[in-house]
Amino acid sequence: MNGLRVSLSLFVTAAFVTCIIHPSAAIDVQPTREQMRAALARGREGAQQHSRPDTFYVRFGGTDDRQAGGFLVTKLVGLSVMAAHMALRGLEPGPADITEVIEAPTMLVSTVIFGDVPSFAVDSYMALDQGGKIIKPVTVRFDGQAHRSATWPEPPRFKAKVVASFNYADFDPTANTIITVFPANGGEVSFSVDFAQIK
Repeated sequence: MNGLRVSLSLFVTAAFVTCIIHPSAAIDVQPTREQMRAALARGREGAQQHSRPDTFYVRFGGTDDRQAGGFLVTKLVGLSVMAAHMALRGLEPGPADITEVIEAPTMLVSTVIFGDVPSFAVDSYMALDQGGKIIKPVTVRFDGQAHRSATWPEPPRFKAKVVASFNYADFDPTANTIITVFPANGGEVSFSVDFAQIK
């Protein structure tokens, strides 16, 4: 078990990585109609250019499948993703679809981390740190069975998703934020993301 803890500490722990996205006021918790129209238009245009809907995700961390990283989905990002998905099927989001995204009380944060055993991500946890204030998630999900990594059979041999949702009312949408994932067997992986720079 101690060997596993050391292994996880070596391969799951990652350096802080700053997420740099196009400038914005911050995460928009209550988007205006104009912001909503623009987000929907971005999604439609992306579909017309045959871009994958997931290109709208706000990504952080590693830039390839050998590094820990992840993405988050804000309300405006959610609108662009939905519009792109529907446009690819020749559809348009209706008022109910838009309302469901805009009135969602939580923001999704999805991460990929690495370890050396297939079950390393079981019971993982995630939290946000904003200047010492710790924000707990509403929900956390994790892969019970990790997948082989790009470095298999060399360590770290497995990669897994840990996904959490955070209540918009609980965090500052303008703050520099440390997203940290805590695998149950030890180690941690952290990412620095400036919420003031994303939508």
